Amino acid sequence: MLTYHRKPVCLSLISTDLPVWSVVEAAATLYQKDHEKFHLLLSTPPVKNCEAVDNPPCTQNTSQQQGNVQAPSTPRILWLEISPYRVIMTMQGNDQLSYRHYWEQGVYGVTRYWLPGESLQLSQAIRLRNYTRSLTLNGRPLPEHLRVEYELWAGEIQLGCYILSLEVKH
Repeated sequence: MLTYHRKPVCLSLISTDLPVWSVVEAAATLYQKDHEKFHLLLSTPPVKNCEAVDNPPCTQNTSQQQGNVQAPSTPRILWLEISPYRVIMTMQGNDQLSYRHYWEQGVYGVTRYWLPGESLQLSQAIRLRNYTRSLTLNGRPLPEHLRVEYELWAGEIQLGCYILSLEVKH
């Protein structure tokens, strides 16, 4: 029997060695597949572009930055497949940046990015590797906190260390 719950969530991605961070707070639908496996679906705001890296985070409320935001015609869907052993995160929607990450503790997983205008065929994806340093899932019977610490690699070049954190508010 598939059960689902509508919950507020906070999803953040932070780099520990680069000026990269992102936070999304939204309502999500949490599907319980079995006692340890969950799917979480949420719609996210569009990707925002800032002209300068040193500027504060983009906001849609300032008229100066509104010209840099391209409003999508359809929502971007973020789908996480969560278990205590592995996490798969997929972002899809509206011909903007799409990606899929696979994390499993102590394993080099595959990360794929599809840029706007490309078809979503695997042969045309940008393929990177990620090494999962740690994967922690807390909360019973429903997940309350997920933390994934990983390194992102392109061949022999490390592209940074990251922390993905998901808080599910009950």
